[in-house]
Amino acid sequence: MSYPIIEKLKKEIAGHSGEIREEKIGVVTAVGDGIVSISGLREAMSQELLLIQSAEGEKAAVVLNLEEETIGALALEDYKTIKAGDVVKQTGRLLSIPVGEELLGRVINPLGEPIDGKGPIFKNIDKAIHAPLERNAPSVLDRDTVNRPIHTGIKAIDGMIPIGRGQRELIIGDRQTGKTAVALDTIINQVSEANRPVSIYVAIGQKESKTAKIVETLKNSGALDKTVVVVASASDPASLWYLSPFTGTAIGEYFRDKGEDALIIYDDLSRHAWAYRQISLLLRRPPGREAYPGDIFYLHSRLLERSAKLNKEKGGGSLTALPIIETQLGDVSAYVPTNVISITDGQIYLESDLFYQGQRPAVNVGLSVSRVGSAAQTKAMKKVAGKLRLALAQFRELQAFVQFASDVDDETKKRIRHGQIMNEILKQDDLSPLSFEEQVVLFYGAINGYFASFEPAEMKSVANRVLEYFRQFHDKDILKVLKEKESIDPEIEEKIKKALTSFKENSHKKK
Repeated sequence: MSYPIIEKLKKEIAGHSGEIREEKIGVVTAVGDGIVSISGLREAMSQELLLIQSAEGEKAAVVLNLEEETIGALALEDYKTIKAGDVVKQTGRLLSIPVGEELLGRVINPLGEPIDGKGPIFKNIDKAIHAPLERNAPSVLDRDTVNRPIHTGIKAIDGMIPIGRGQRELIIGDRQTGKTAVALDTIINQVSEANRPVSIYVAIGQKESKTAKIVETLKNSGALDKTVVVVASASDPASLWYLSPFTGTAIGEYFRDKGEDALIIYDDLSRHAWAYRQISLLLRRPPGREAYPGDIFYLHSRLLERSAKLNKEKGGGSLTALPIIETQLGDVSAYVPTNVISITDGQIYLESDLFYQGQRPAVNVGLSVSRVGSAAQTKAMKKVAGKLRLALAQFRELQAFVQFASDVDDETKKRIRHGQIMNEILKQDDLSPLSFEEQVVLFYGAINGYFASFEPAEMKSVANRVLEYFRQFHDKDILKVLKEKESIDPEIEEKIKKALTSFKENSHKKK
């Protein structure tokens, strides 16, 4: 007598290949607001990628909380189709994104997927190099001193608050004070640099219209071909806001570790902190000051510490970070601003009052500082800009003093006028960065009194005419020599003096 079930089992055994495959699986116990509670995955790692078998196919999630009985994971895609009882598979690999030269000129989301409508980035994504989003920062022994500048093209910054390759310089200020404009000018100015770095712009929680405008600006200026734009828009979930800076950093590290220079802009980390606070509260982590979790400082420090200048043994590459923080009513002593100030190597403080007075960029020289300082300046810039901060500080002090004085001596009047000229020279329109050699010429003329005979109000026009004069008549013998040598020797100084004297005489003859 034969039983059908036994016959069926015999057939299955006969067709079995003998390969035994083990899969570690768990079960979703609860889901809500993008947070998934899972039981059964006792060997899961923090930051491990999980695959949830939902009704609409596999959904990715990343492990954040490791508890005694359950784990808390963050859904990376639409979580609304995930239900309690869904099976969860471990992948055994940490969350990572594909990186490579192919990313240049592309706009991607924090998961490394293209969102610019130009099709796939990698021909074979399985063969692409995958970089983990979280990674240890280079050790002290792997780092080198920061000694080469990354020119922003902004006179006030390159002259007084220089940024070096491998430095972390915070851009801080209220809404609508020109923080993003400073970052964009820096990216655009790299187009004319001899050793042009790769730029990564990370937009966190920005409107899609603003991001599209930024991408178009970079494209029109010729900077997009060596820029990667990572976008977590305002309409995206908090999980993508949280991941976006780590995605940008992983891309920057790929180029840094190849021995190249890279520049990354986080716009802005205030929104990143908001997203992390939201995720942490949903994971039921205990809230601290301003409801932020206790590890918010660690979150930003492990992110920013990855920006560094590597030594020659490690390839000599660098990753320069320009994080942006938005303040409320100029309060730099708030929790997140003070955290990021203490992590970075200085800050560029943009002040609302200066912005509304017409001082653009609205850099407050008193509160702005670069802890790398003149070590990151070329010899030419160091020579002409050394007296710049002092001249401006004296001018501001005298300006405040003379408001209460009825009679002012000629020497004080002369110093105030000199300060006014310096102040006007530093004014600059958005998206009009200047090369360092052109800045050197302007600063040399202003510091040494070549513009003293002009009215402060006409200095913007005078500065433009000076630059046009040098570009037209002294491009090869002065500007190109300055760019190559990066220093002012007696011969080139004599040529600058003659050119500035000639310009001044011709200008006054025309009048």
